[in-house]
Amino acid sequence: MDVFTLYSVIASLAIFVGYLNSCIFKQQATIAIMSGSLLVSIVLIILQYFGFGSLYEQAHILVIRSHFDALLLNGMLSFLLFAGALTIDFNALSSQKWVITTLASISTICSAAIVGYLLFFISSLFSIHIPLTYCFLFGALISPTDPIAVLATFKRLGVSKQLTTCVAGESLFNDGVGIVLFITLSQLVLSNSTQFDLTNVVELFLQEAIGGIVFGLILGGITSMLAKPLKEANAIILLTLGVVIAGYSIALKLEISGPLAMVTAGILVNARLHYHIKSLHFHDLKKFWEIIDELLNAVLFLLLGFELLDMSANSSEIFLAITMIPVVLLVRLFTAGTPMMFFKKTNKFPAYTIRILSWGGLRGGLAVALALSLPLSPYRDIILTLTYGIVIFAIIIQGSTISGLAKKSLAAYKLESSGK
Repeated sequence: MDVFTLYSVIASLAIFVGYLNSCIFKQQATIAIMSGSLLVSIVLIILQYFGFGSLYEQAHILVIRSHFDALLLNGMLSFLLFAGALTIDFNALSSQKWVITTLASISTICSAAIVGYLLFFISSLFSIHIPLTYCFLFGALISPTDPIAVLATFKRLGVSKQLTTCVAGESLFNDGVGIVLFITLSQLVLSNSTQFDLTNVVELFLQEAIGGIVFGLILGGITSMLAKPLKEANAIILLTLGVVIAGYSIALKLEISGPLAMVTAGILVNARLHYHIKSLHFHDLKKFWEIIDELLNAVLFLLLGFELLDMSANSSEIFLAITMIPVVLLVRLFTAGTPMMFFKKTNKFPAYTIRILSWGGLRGGLAVALALSLPLSPYRDIILTLTYGIVIFAIIIQGSTISGLAKKSLAAYKLESSGK
């Protein structure tokens, strides 16, 4: 099967599952698509034990050939992050800039460090030895959150813009910070260094992070300037599409953060074009990127479920993965809740904000893609098993139950608004 046919099948299957969900199951789309592909994967694994191994092998080959990590990190991520940033209200984001900056940077870095240390300690209890550098790598890839399922629930229920902006803004930026941290630590691991060189780590981190943000500002500024004189919506859409494709590729070549560049560019384009092009054109621009976002997320979560076919783990590793689920959740509660308690002294947040940030801090495809991108080593499969276990729990369990907290927050928000 050639590459075009392979991805045509994947995209068509994702769209078909999404259609069935819209007509019959009516669940949150990404959760339904991943649940469906996960169920198919389990059935194929079971059939393998009953003499139908050919079906499993064919599906397994397709999963391997899809190159999930490269597809997401070197392609889909640029479109997903730009599309997500384009939907954020700049004024709402600006009003929470310190909250979002703290959560996306300090909280993400602290989470990576704490999770890494705890994994190093807990894994030894299961007689599994994972070097501290690999534990920190796991912390870096599992700390960024995925807002997709949560924001879809918020949109359906009409949760306050303040809470939606906080969750979306943090998730978009901490994706970039998490990737920068992961790349920095990966270079340390690949160099076979047994000790941390703090100076090199900081330099690499700042080069990726600050370079990505500055490049994103340049891209966003150029895109806005070129788009203003255009008279047709199609021309504006094609311009943004070209900027995302070329800009992300250039960022990777410059060894700066492409994800942070895309988020920054998307926010700046949104802020500037909103007032400088026709409202109808701006609506068409956002609608185009919403469709791109939905299609790519459908493909992403479909492939995420099928990645189960490429997993291999023993009982100790599975129990370690189960143990790390509450550990990661508690670390998230601490690293997100602590700064929010501080900001509550000077800011008024909707009810249940800390709980929603903690329970709604889902881990998604990015974590699995980063784990898959690790070089072959005795520890790669262990980290992949841990990552996949946490991601499945997050999307299926947390994603499907967050609506309860969202409804409580909405009810409290309406009550407070009526009181005014």
